[in-house]
Amino acid sequence: MSDAIKHECGISVIRLLKPLSYYKEKYGTAFYGVNKMYLMMEKQHNRGQDGAGFASIKLDMNPGVRYMSRVRSAEQQPIQDIFDQINNRINKEFAEHPEYKEDVTAQKNNIPYIGEVLLGHVRYGTFGKNSIESVHPFLRQNNWMHRNLIVAGNFNMTNVNELFDNLVQIGQHPKEMADTVTVMEKIGHFLDDAVAKLYKQIKKEGYNKMEASPLIAKRLKLTKILRKAAKNWDGGYAMAGMLGHGDAFVLRDPSGIRPAYYYKDDEVVVVASERPAIQTVFNVPFEEVKELDPGHAIIVKKDGTSGISEILKPRERKACSFERIYFSRGSDKEIYQERKNLGKFLFPQILKAIDNDIERTVFSYIPNTAETSFFGMVKEAQNYLNKKKEEQILSIGSNITQKELHDILGVRPRIEKVAIKDAKLRTFITQDSSRDDLVAHVYDISYGSVNKDDNLVIIDDSIVRGTTLKKSILRILDRLSPKKIIVVSSAPQIRYPDCYGIDMAKLEDFIAFKAALALHKDYDTMDQVEAIYKKCVAQVNSKDNEIINYVKEFYAPFTAHQISDKIGELLSPPEIKAEVKIIYQTIESLHKACPQNLGDWYFTGNYPTNGGNKVVNKAFINFYEGKNERAY
Repeated sequence: MSDAIKHECGISVIRLLKPLSYYKEKYGTAFYGVNKMYLMMEKQHNRGQDGAGFASIKLDMNPGVRYMSRVRSAEQQPIQDIFDQINNRINKEFAEHPEYKEDVTAQKNNIPYIGEVLLGHVRYGTFGKNSIESVHPFLRQNNWMHRNLIVAGNFNMTNVNELFDNLVQIGQHPKEMADTVTVMEKIGHFLDDAVAKLYKQIKKEGYNKMEASPLIAKRLKLTKILRKAAKNWDGGYAMAGMLGHGDAFVLRDPSGIRPAYYYKDDEVVVVASERPAIQTVFNVPFEEVKELDPGHAIIVKKDGTSGISEILKPRERKACSFERIYFSRGSDKEIYQERKNLGKFLFPQILKAIDNDIERTVFSYIPNTAETSFFGMVKEAQNYLNKKKEEQILSIGSNITQKELHDILGVRPRIEKVAIKDAKLRTFITQDSSRDDLVAHVYDISYGSVNKDDNLVIIDDSIVRGTTLKKSILRILDRLSPKKIIVVSSAPQIRYPDCYGIDMAKLEDFIAFKAALALHKDYDTMDQVEAIYKKCVAQVNSKDNEIINYVKEFYAPFTAHQISDKIGELLSPPEIKAEVKIIYQTIESLHKACPQNLGDWYFTGNYPTNGGNKVVNKAFINFYEGKNERAY
C-alpha cells in the first residue's frame, strides 16, 4: 500500500486439552503449546509489528507456585524479542537443572511460560502510543485465583468515556481512560461479583474455604459475566481473555466487524484473527476452521469442555471489508479469490480510460500487497483480448493466412514490474525540504519497461492520503515518459474515519475529502459546508442513537467521478508531463467481490453502530474549527 494504514492487532488463543506429558510423548516436547503460539503470532505479524505479548496459565498448580506468566515487547522485532526472552529463560533453567529435560512435572513446576492455556497478541501502535504499557495482554491481578484476569483484543470502542463513567459510578477508580483498561475493568467488576456470590452460596452449602475454590471454577458462568460486561460496548472487537484458574474465552462484536476464527479437535482448541494462521500452524483444511459468529463467544472451561454461546444479539452483519482488501493474509482461500475479483471488476473502467488501446498499455502494481488484485485485472484483460481475437479470426474465416493468425494471437497484455520499493531506505531527516527529496526515492523504477507515449496502469490496494503518490510514485513513473499514468485503487474512495480499530481518524487526512472540499470552493458552495458544521454542532449533546451522519451531505453534490478527477488534479506534481488519471473501485463492485464483508462505512458513511455517527460528526467539527485532534 503506497499509503500505509495502521491496524489494531491480531489475537491467538491456544488451549491444550491433554496433559503436557501427552505432547512430550507425541511431539517430543512439553513446550508444544509455546512453539505453536510462536508460529501463530508470526503468521499474523501482518496485523501488527509495533508490539507483541504472550501470556500463559498453568492448570492445577499448588498454592505458592507461580501459575501465570506474561512477557511483552515494544522492540523493533517484538515477536522475536519475546520468544528470545522465553527461550533464554528455558535454556537457563535447563543449564542449571539438567534433570528437568525429561521431567515434565519438574518443567511445569519450575519453568515459566509452559502451560495449558496460552494467549498471544500483536499490535500496531496507534494514536502515537507505542510504549510497553500499551502492549497487550493486560493483566488484572488478585490473590483469589478466579479473580485474575488476562485480556487482549483486536478492537476499538467509540464510547470509552461512557464506559469509564460507568466504572466510576460503580465505585471503581480506573488508572487511565484507555479502552483496554476500561473493558478489562468492566469484565473484572462482574467477575469479582460472580465469584463473591458463588463463594457465599457454596459456603452456605457447608463447604470450607479450600473446598470452595474448585467448585467456584466449575460453577462460574462466563456467559453471564460477558453479557453484563459487554452490554453497553459500542465498537468493533474480538476480545480474548483468560481467568486465573484456567477458563478462556474469545468474544466477537455483534456486527462481526473484527474477525475471529476457531478450530477444535481432541488435542487443542485454537482461536485467531486469521484463518490461514490456524490452517498452516495446525495443518488442517479450510473447511475445519470455523468463523465465530457475530455476538457470540467461544468459551473453554477449566475442565476442557468448550462451546459457542450467544452473548449479545447479532446485528446486521457488517464485517470489515478492509480486512479483505488489505489487512488479512491474502493466503486465505476466500480472500485470495476476492482480491482477484477486485482487480477484475476494475477492468471496464480501465479499458475506458485507455480508450481500448491495450496494445500500447503497460499493466503493473505497487509492490507488493496489490499483486493479487493485479492478477485479477490482468486475467480480465486477457479475457477481453481473447474475445477480440475470436471475433477477428471468425470475421476473416478460412482464408486467414499464417501471418494474420500469428499477428492476431501475438497480442497480449503487456505486464511489467515497473515500481520497486527500496525497503531499506529510511527517511531519517525531519525537515520538510530534505525529507521530501528522500521520500521521492523510496520507490525506484525499471527503466525501459515502458515505451514513450504508452499508457501506464498501476494498481494499488487503496489511495488514502495520496502523499506518497504525489511526492514519490508519480514523479518517478513520469521518468518513463508514458502518455498517461492511470493509478487504480482496488478500494473505493475513503471518505469517512474509521473508529473500530483502523487508524484513520481525521477527515482532512483523506485525499477524497480534500478533493470534495476543493470542489465546494470551485462551485462556490462553501455555505453548504458551514451548514453541515452547524448541523453537527447541534447534535453534540444528543444521544448516540439520535445522531445523524451529516457529513454525507459534504460529498452529496458531487459524483464519484468528479471527486476522482479532482483527486487526479490534486495529486499531480506541477512538473509532471504525463496526464494523470485516478480510478477507484465502485461500492457495488466491492460488495460483489466481498459478499460476506459488507462493512463499508469508511467509503459510504453507513456506520454499523451509533458511536460511528458521533465520531464522524466530531471529526467534521474538528476539521471546521481547525483542531488537529482525533475524534475518539
